Amino acid sequence: MKKIKVLSVNISEKKGTIKKPVDQIHLTKNGVEDDAHAGSWHRQVSMLGKESIEKFEEQAGRKITFGEFAENITTEGLKLYETNPFDRFYNDKVELEVTQIGKKCHGDSCAIFREVGNCVMPKEGIFARVLKGSSLKKGDELIYKPKVFEVKIITLSDRASKGEYEDRSGPRIREIIQEYFDSIHWRVEIENVVIPDDRDRLSSILVNEKESCTDVVITTGGTGIGARDFTPEVVSGFLDKEIPGIMEMIRLKYGMEKPNALLSRGVAGVMGKTLVYSLPGSVKAVNEYMTEINKTLQHLIFMLHGLDVH
Repeated sequence: MKKIKVLSVNISEKKGTIKKPVDQIHLTKNGVEDDAHAGSWHRQVSMLGKESIEKFEEQAGRKITFGEFAENITTEGLKLYETNPFDRFYNDKVELEVTQIGKKCHGDSCAIFREVGNCVMPKEGIFARVLKGSSLKKGDELIYKPKVFEVKIITLSDRASKGEYEDRSGPRIREIIQEYFDSIHWRVEIENVVIPDDRDRLSSILVNEKESCTDVVITTGGTGIGARDFTPEVVSGFLDKEIPGIMEMIRLKYGMEKPNALLSRGVAGVMGKTLVYSLPGSVKAVNEYMTEINKTLQHLIFMLHGLDVH
């Protein structure tokens, strides 16, 4: 269990100015009380590690005062810029969720840049929103809890569930998902299950994943027009919002050369806090669908959790 120590808490009345250390800050649902950056947005609280400040001090050749880079909370014990969105810092009184790593530097239009000559916040500062508010002061400790995304892959196949042939599409989805999360440096845990073409079994799993707030559920198989191809109907019944453009684009893109691709009835959408995709059962189709799904997956996760990150 990793902990960080709060070295200073800082406030400024105007944006783009150096923050001044105070005895304590009060965290509310809108951020730091009486701070210029408080509000109903995703960058409510700014944080900067002593590790980054010391690195900049060597480059600048002078001592940097806490708050000089406009951070609300100055910490020690972790390279904050190595965290990820949705990681959390908490103790028994407060809880913060990381929403953004770094930001755009405004150069000469920023008082900090003019006074200091550079700024480390755009590269190594992080931003967070308040999930649980209370007071925070110098000397307090926060526990660091990395976000681990959960992905459930469901293969629907009577024959594969009986062991009559090896499921290849489910494991291939797992490989692609793992590679994708590795590429964006997000932690992920993936579970594969193989079930018969059974409406009730699929429905039961979807109920559990929705209640557990699993981040992503991907089904493979049962998207055709056979007597036991019912996956889209079952999945659609659980969706709060459908995202039709993804599957429409995939069908059109690959169907232009191979019309059979137009016959898949896969759907995509949101079930509570869970993204759900239903894919065909072949490895070839999995490769095609996942290539396109991954292009919007991170952005959809941000949107689903209310982060307007561009």
